[in-house]
Amino acid sequence: MRSNRAALRAGASMAATLPMIAGALALGIPAAHAADSPTRDTLAGTKPAWATAEADKGSASDSARVSARVYLAGRDAAGLAAYAKAVSDPASPTYGKYLSAQQSQARFGATEAQVAAVRSWLTAAGLKITGTTRHYVSVSGEVAAVEKAFGTQLHNYAKGGRTYRAPSKSASAPASLDGAVLTVTGLDNAPHKAASKDQLPPPDAVFKNSGPFSSYYGSNTASTLPSAYGKKIPYAVQGYTGKQLRAAYGAGGYTGKGVRIAITDAYASPTIAYDAATYAKAHGDARWKTGQLTQVLPSDYTRTEECGAAGWYGEETLDVEAVHAVAPAADVTYVGAASCYDDDLLDSLSKIVDNHLADIVSNSWGDIEANQTPDLAAAYDQVFQFGAVEGIGFYFSSGDNGDEVANTGTKQVDTPANSAWVTAVGGTSLAVGKNDKYLWETGWGTDKASLSADGKSWTDFPGAYTSGAGGGTSKTVAEPYYQKGVVPKALATANSAAGNRVVPDISAIADPNTGFRVGQTQTFPDGTEQYSEYRIGGTSLAAPVIAAVQALGQEARGGKAIGFANPTIYSKFGSRVYHDVTDSPTGSGLAVARVDFANGYDAADGLLTSVRSLGKDSSLSAVKGYDDVTGVGTPANGYVESYRRR
Repeated sequence: MRSNRAALRAGASMAATLPMIAGALALGIPAAHAADSPTRDTLAGTKPAWATAEADKGSASDSARVSARVYLAGRDAAGLAAYAKAVSDPASPTYGKYLSAQQSQARFGATEAQVAAVRSWLTAAGLKITGTTRHYVSVSGEVAAVEKAFGTQLHNYAKGGRTYRAPSKSASAPASLDGAVLTVTGLDNAPHKAASKDQLPPPDAVFKNSGPFSSYYGSNTASTLPSAYGKKIPYAVQGYTGKQLRAAYGAGGYTGKGVRIAITDAYASPTIAYDAATYAKAHGDARWKTGQLTQVLPSDYTRTEECGAAGWYGEETLDVEAVHAVAPAADVTYVGAASCYDDDLLDSLSKIVDNHLADIVSNSWGDIEANQTPDLAAAYDQVFQFGAVEGIGFYFSSGDNGDEVANTGTKQVDTPANSAWVTAVGGTSLAVGKNDKYLWETGWGTDKASLSADGKSWTDFPGAYTSGAGGGTSKTVAEPYYQKGVVPKALATANSAAGNRVVPDISAIADPNTGFRVGQTQTFPDGTEQYSEYRIGGTSLAAPVIAAVQALGQEARGGKAIGFANPTIYSKFGSRVYHDVTDSPTGSGLAVARVDFANGYDAADGLLTSVRSLGKDSSLSAVKGYDDVTGVGTPANGYVESYRRR
């Protein structure tokens, strides 16, 4: 399960040397604003790619209302990016010399004079200031005032069978502001969201798994069902628990003690404290201590119907319980967004950075890259850069639709996992055997075939593709320096001879057929709300698992923050601290048998039996070395301990 922003499913002075600036540019820093006229600077990326002449339906009404955010570049945008790179690179003399939130703002944030100048410009154009933070100035007003302020015309454009407003050319800002404006969002009104009324609804309808199950991989063979790949196959596990995952990923005696992990999603489960406590007690996880789980929530929620708010409860529950299962002593702070829209999710990420609420941030949401506009990408990257400067690392799930072709018709990666400033977490199918022994992993990708009517064969075996770990090559983000020499050239140059960002970076368990058992209060058919458990997966599971493993690594290095981890993750590539995951770890086809309730909760309407083939992730392949399903691999024995040497 992975929430999707398109539909259910952030001290000492240092001179920036030329090599640092060059490296920073390779990390996807927005290009300098070009001169639009002698008195205005273009805000690159503010005209979306879909706003074409062919799609133009004419001018927007002058009296239509627009709400926008003007993001502030700060006093030294290039210096921020350069320091974020240097402080995260183990080869840099500045590595690990983090700044406090106050120091980073004082050094790189917007000045009072810059904020005042931006406000003055916007009000002079006839716009109303609706809010001001250290990151942006929000405004509202009529189209005519917006056009005056940003030096562009707003037109209506056809997009996907609907009509949306967008600038007819890139927006601009007065040159007199001297680069104080990073970008502006909201000029186009196409949906930019993660995935429901102003009052939060009750929990979603109950979902439960039917048996038979395996308690560990291979413990229960489906001897009465047809063979697959020339042999009898096991039933799917009931759901791994913390003890099994800690053993699989080399937790040893580390528990995450003294480390703070934040989790972002939209909304907030009203039963999270009860559910997390009940689950931990049922599965032998450490008891939650008073104050160990906290929530930072907005004053109001919006768009709860549109975003499917109740669907986010399970997302939060999975993230919280998975983090605690793997890092039972870590402090967990849940930061809920007011809605599934980018502006609100950005606010949640900014809260973490501005108040340094955690060193490690798990994020199980995203959207396809085609829906990410450059203005929003710039706003996200700025938050991630401020986080890196403070020693905060962001971990994003890579997606649950493989190469996205089956989902969208176009091969593409997901965002914000495509950002060069975050750790993109891919997914695997995990086999943990008797006595919690790690057996193997394969790249998560599933084909499904149903049992024939006579029960003697699998219909159209291996069946149709259902889901898999997101991955591939970005079309918009340049290849970051830390991937060079590790990511195969054929992947990096798939969309550009100059090279682009490839996703993911690292991986963990994600396949729901070898998934994690989670406990949540759900709404039963009789209307009662009861705690129950079910097996779940997705890169929504992989992200918190990796975040928790990183917490163990931070504990191993004496509590010193790991920060933006990618340079360190790639520096360990090829060593024994990773499981090198491939599609065929056993040399033959892999599959599990799965039995589901037809109605999702009991046998009243019958059972559905299927075979799920593993290691078949659309056009993506898990191969020896780096690949675009699992990245550098998954943590092995020694990975956590390797942080002691840093």
